[in-house]
Amino acid sequence: MDVLEAMARRSSTRAYTDQPLTEAELDTLFTAGLQAPTATNRQEIHITAVAGDNPILAEIEAHKNAMFGQNPPVNFYYGAPTVLILSGENAFSWTPIDAGIAVQNIALAAEGLGLGSVIIGCIKGPLTSDKAPYYAEKLGFPQGYGYQIAIAVGHKAAEKEPHALDRSKVNCI
Repeated sequence: MDVLEAMARRSSTRAYTDQPLTEAELDTLFTAGLQAPTATNRQEIHITAVAGDNPILAEIEAHKNAMFGQNPPVNFYYGAPTVLILSGENAFSWTPIDAGIAVQNIALAAEGLGLGSVIIGCIKGPLTSDKAPYYAEKLGFPQGYGYQIAIAVGHKAAEKEPHALDRSKVNCI
């Protein structure tokens, strides 16, 4: 699939089968994320792959629910078999933008592989709270790195149409 087709077809997947990703699929996703351009070619983004049944995800979910008074019927990663958590250098001002570029590369690569994905920001609260050092250690972040963004990836259990384009959001001057 070419990149323009992947962009047109991609939508957020919120239902996954329990089929695990293959090593080749994971490697493709890692490569896509690591190939993303970064400011000053810093290459400061780190990717942590977490299996969907890892207890740390349930811990993060409980913390998120406690912080925001939520108890949704599904967890933040919608039961995906894999969650990729991107961390980056806390002291580098362009890290959040670089992480956004990397996560979009991963989302497009997932679509190209026929996988579903959903980009996750809702766990920022817990992962940047006073427990941030605890989570950083549990998730294997390099020293001086912090949570930036995450993406759940897996085989789709449901299809969803991509959103319609709203050309009123564009102007040329």
